[in-house]
Amino acid sequence: MFAIVDIAGFQEKAEKGMKLRVPTLEGKEGDTVTFEKVLLVSEDGTSATVGKPYVAGMTVTAKILSHGRGEKIVVRKFKRRKRYNKIIRGHRQNFTEIEIMGVGK
Repeated sequence: MFAIVDIAGFQEKAEKGMKLRVPTLEGKEGDTVTFEKVLLVSEDGTSATVGKPYVAGMTVTAKILSHGRGEKIVVRKFKRRKRYNKIIRGHRQNFTEIEIMGVGK
């Protein structure tokens, strides 16, 4: 059984036992969070229930494992024949790592 869930504005595929990195969520490590914006649910992998816009009564529960920051993003700007070459090193995105505990009602 899997579900497509809206987590902080991003659509993620969620199955029991999966570990996901999502944008920062409120809560401490070890807390349980519930997501109610379930867009699609599939019981056996062949048929699916699609919500309009969400599937009524379905929730996904997850446990917060840790909070952290991703790797630095490097941006390189280059213009040929103009001797212009600029490298920008800087941004690190915050994230929360969660483990899906269950999909159901």
